[in-house]
Amino acid sequence: MKASELKKILKKGGCYIIRNGKKHDIWYSPKTGNELQIPRHDSKELATGTANDILKDAGLK
Repeated sequence: MKASELKKILKKGGCYIIRNGKKHDIWYSPKTGNELQIPRHDSKELATGTANDILKDAGLK
């Protein structure tokens, strides 16, 4: 899954960006209260485990 696809899923799930870092954007999940670090390279593929962990932390999986 590409980082841009992951960001679309997070937006649909109610998550939003809190701030931008150098290499990662910091997102917030209101479902779980967790802050999530999402890599900025939108066009590159994320590792499957990384994408799944982010979705679990966001409460979307």
